[in-house]
Amino acid sequence: MTAEQRAKKIKVLIFDVDGVLTDGQIFVLPDANGRGIEAKGFAAHDGLGISLARLGGLRIGIITKRQSQTVAIRANDLKLEFIYQGQSHKMNAINEILAKAGITIDELAYVGDDVIDLPVMRACGLAIATANARPQAKAVAHYTTPNPGGRGAGRDAVDFILTAQGTLEKVIEQYLDESNSAAAAADVGTGNM
Repeated sequence: MTAEQRAKKIKVLIFDVDGVLTDGQIFVLPDANGRGIEAKGFAAHDGLGISLARLGGLRIGIITKRQSQTVAIRANDLKLEFIYQGQSHKMNAINEILAKAGITIDELAYVGDDVIDLPVMRACGLAIATANARPQAKAVAHYTTPNPGGRGAGRDAVDFILTAQGTLEKVIEQYLDESNSAAAAADVGTGNM
């Protein structure tokens, strides 16, 4: 089965965070109490892609090993449905998502970049590796994004799925229609979090 054939079945799209929705760098800034404040950079293209995905009928989420207030704030701004932090074994979260969404594993796409993502990538319907992914992740991927994590890889994944489903251009036009209330509801936040 081709990657495009797999993409046609997708109903839920799940992203890893570090190295996928970010470039993998973690900035730690000291606060006045000597504790660290974590900062990460996210790509605006990925945020708009999530709006398009939602408008196209996909349900979206993240699973990450780290616990991060920065990720919680960004996930809220993106209006993600499934948010799992602190997940050392990501298949546990995947099984919960499958039950909540009422789908089978072949209807789930996952975007990963490193060995922690392998169990999910080996099991899901559409495994997507980022351009910057480790060789082990690329080896099991059905599709590899042209852009690296934190630089539009999330948007690449969305565009690939919606193109395979034949809805990308329609969804873009719906998004651009300022009178479309569904587009406004699907859109991500406007910052000032």
